[in-house]
Amino acid sequence: MSRATQHSNLTDEELLAAYRRDGNNHWLGLVLQRYTALLLGVAYKYLKDRDQAEDAVQHVFETTLTRLPPEPINNFKGWLYILMRNYCFQQLRHKDYHLADEAISSIAVEEAESEDLMEREHTLEQLSEALEQLNPEQQTALKRFYLQKQSYEQIITATGYTFMQVKSYIQNGKRNLKMILEKKLRQK
Repeated sequence: MSRATQHSNLTDEELLAAYRRDGNNHWLGLVLQRYTALLLGVAYKYLKDRDQAEDAVQHVFETTLTRLPPEPINNFKGWLYILMRNYCFQQLRHKDYHLADEAISSIAVEEAESEDLMEREHTLEQLSEALEQLNPEQQTALKRFYLQKQSYEQIITATGYTFMQVKSYIQNGKRNLKMILEKKLRQK
């Protein structure tokens, strides 16, 4: 009997208890593997895009590996479902904000709004200048993720970076971009 077959008879609770006992990610991986198709289906239902759904599953797996609550979870399948649903809602809210920005920009600007428009253009210029101060990897990752709306998988394929590199470049790039912009504001 293979090791995987031997452990397939264990319940979610037993596998999670084994993970908590010895900290071996193998146990958690076995539980997550059971629900990959379910999570992908839920993500696709909400996001309507295969690449985004795959990214969402990876995010939920990563979140589970790094932030699994220390207390026992009575219904792990339900907990994963809620985690996925909340992540998808977060992504859809983010998408809605971008759609709202596009709608606003398509409306003709009146004279009273021209000052706001000039301020926004100034902010975009500062953002563009700050982006150019980042290292090339962070620039590439941020531009592809936020401006070109590429998924992690698309960035990995286009650049050859690993998943962890893409994640790191985006996180560190955002942080560095914020610090650069805050520094510019203080110099005013």
